[in-house]
Amino acid sequence: MTHTPDSPRDEDAADASVEPIVASGVDDEAVEPNRRVFQGGKWWLFGVLAVAYTVFHLVSLNIYPIETWSFRIIHIAGALILGFGLYTGSRFVEDGQGGAPRWASVIALALLLPAGYALIQVVLMQQTMAGGAMRIEPAIENWHYGAPLILATVGAIALSWFPRQARHQLLLADVVLMVCAAAVAGYLLVVFNSPLRASTGTSFAPMGISWAAISGSLLILELTRRVAGLALVVISAIFLAYVFMGPWLPGFLGYPGLSLGRFFSQVYTDAGILGPTTAVSSTYIILFIIFAAFLQASKVGDYFVNFAFAGAGRARGGPAKVSIFASGLMGMINGTSAGNVVSTGSLTIPLMKKVGYPARSAGAIEAAASTGGQIMPPIMGAGAFIMAEITGIPYTEIAVAALIPAILYFASVYFMVDFEAARKGMRGMRKEEIPQFSKLIKQVYLFAPIIILITALFMGYSVIRAGTLATASAAVVSWLSPHKMGIRSILRALSLAGTMSIQIIAVCACAGLIVGVIALTGVGARFSSLLLGLAGVSQLLALFFAMCISILLGMGMPTTAAYAVAASVVAPGLIDIGIQPLVAHFFVFYFAVVSAITPPVALASYAAAGISGDNAMGTSVASFKIGLAAFIVPFMFFYSPAMLMEGDWPQILRVGTTATIGIILLAATVQAWFFGPVKAWQRLVMLIGALCLIYGGIVTDLAGLAIAIGLFVMQRASGGGTRSATAG
Repeated sequence: MTHTPDSPRDEDAADASVEPIVASGVDDEAVEPNRRVFQGGKWWLFGVLAVAYTVFHLVSLNIYPIETWSFRIIHIAGALILGFGLYTGSRFVEDGQGGAPRWASVIALALLLPAGYALIQVVLMQQTMAGGAMRIEPAIENWHYGAPLILATVGAIALSWFPRQARHQLLLADVVLMVCAAAVAGYLLVVFNSPLRASTGTSFAPMGISWAAISGSLLILELTRRVAGLALVVISAIFLAYVFMGPWLPGFLGYPGLSLGRFFSQVYTDAGILGPTTAVSSTYIILFIIFAAFLQASKVGDYFVNFAFAGAGRARGGPAKVSIFASGLMGMINGTSAGNVVSTGSLTIPLMKKVGYPARSAGAIEAAASTGGQIMPPIMGAGAFIMAEITGIPYTEIAVAALIPAILYFASVYFMVDFEAARKGMRGMRKEEIPQFSKLIKQVYLFAPIIILITALFMGYSVIRAGTLATASAAVVSWLSPHKMGIRSILRALSLAGTMSIQIIAVCACAGLIVGVIALTGVGARFSSLLLGLAGVSQLLALFFAMCISILLGMGMPTTAAYAVAASVVAPGLIDIGIQPLVAHFFVFYFAVVSAITPPVALASYAAAGISGDNAMGTSVASFKIGLAAFIVPFMFFYSPAMLMEGDWPQILRVGTTATIGIILLAATVQAWFFGPVKAWQRLVMLIGALCLIYGGIVTDLAGLAIAIGLFVMQRASGGGTRSATAG
């Protein structure tokens, strides 16, 4: 049932005392339910550790580079130490209800002895190697290092699952895990900076590497469980089980198998955990997290959302359109779909409900818009950096190629929202309810850091140099705003960056474990042969199968991990059937991203449902419908590479324009509204026209345009345009 919108006269007569809605708190640090909040000495300790961790990366990336493997080992170890200190493995108790039981502390204290002993052995082994020894005695590696390390790691992980503690309390079991992380990193630094590094993956590799890798892998999996949930951990466990079950598996999955020593001596190298995903997290991702932390400290997020309110708030269904623009802007500095939902959705979802959107639609719109932030150039979340690392294609080319698909996605969401607002007769927000554009335009200089970033990238600066310049400019620009960054604010931003980086580093390291399994077992090549067989029947069938696998691998996983795994499993197979590398990787990247709004496991939709109060599954189905274009456009990458800026400019312009019209028709088909209500048979014709226009061929474009014009004329003749104007 629709309601009559407020007339302009009613709007003008609105109470002048209405306070405008001004976004605030968008940049506030979100504290996860399982994250500790320290006080006193522990607050200072972890604050200093986080600042030191961030400064280490800035110095190593810009001033004093260190050896690659050593840098990545320290990068992961620092995240593990900070992560186990800040995130609990169990639940918190309410204040006054007691802390961890005494027996847990006694067992943890006992486990601290073998963990400390393993760390002491690392120091002794370093002295032995520095004295000219070629390798460590196997008995020392196995019984004085490996056995106590594995005992402490497994025991402390299991122990950390059970006791409940106060939010400000640091469990002794987590201290044991921090010591184990230091012991793993210390041993690997000693061995990988010696000639023994060349023995990895062979029968001559020291067994100590395998013990360190087993302990390190368990620590990574446990931290991933704490910061990203069980989905990625379960998938990793399945891949690890595959390593040793290969000889018993049937068909194309079967392979001879690998021994424990050979696999784990190689998985903690650049063939796996220290490979492409960690290469990206230790350079580009950590740098842009620091950039995001500086933007948050200068309250740029609040400004982005207020700017979106001022620009789109008065349009019909205003808060929904604000959600689209705000999430796109925030997506440039926020690398996760669910995080984007939480930061902007807490403001936009209640406002959408206020102007007439059902709770389900409000949550779905926010989830779809926030997911689009992951494909929004120039930053595009972390996936674009991993794509550049894997393919060797310059990041700037990837950002340019993403432009038309991003426009199509946001156009789709925008017109879905607009047509629903027209169909339901929704109003926009009143002038008195939104921030004044004239005031906000005076602070447009807050966009300067992002403009500097884009300019530096396209002037040929490296991503690291461009990101560093943009970060520095964020601090400088803040001095022109009410939120000036002094020494204390800069230290707070550095500490925030160290904390914010934990989740993405754990996820990238865990994804690296999966990538290592794929590389060392050859399962990727067998998957490629399967796709080749399907392509012999139909390339469309092969693409559909690749889509399903990409979404399946991405369900419940952050975008970065989802794309990294899909890029290792699916993309090589697509390239083998003749698809260009850029097209193949964009194909799997898009489906890895939209897995966040694909039922039954849709992280972004679930986060939005938590705010809107609607059913999580219903919200995910609705967000899938709103983001429908993202499930169609990737297929057009194959049939019309001009969508990725491949080809001459006239062709790119034609394909981009007709595809945009096709997206509008697709939105009208889903919402059953164009310039008025659309009948069932018209929706079918409209869908055919939309697909013809999105396809990108000259003949199909002409056919689609003919259908669009015909429907437009038909609706105008029947008075649909008048009804649309009245509804708007």
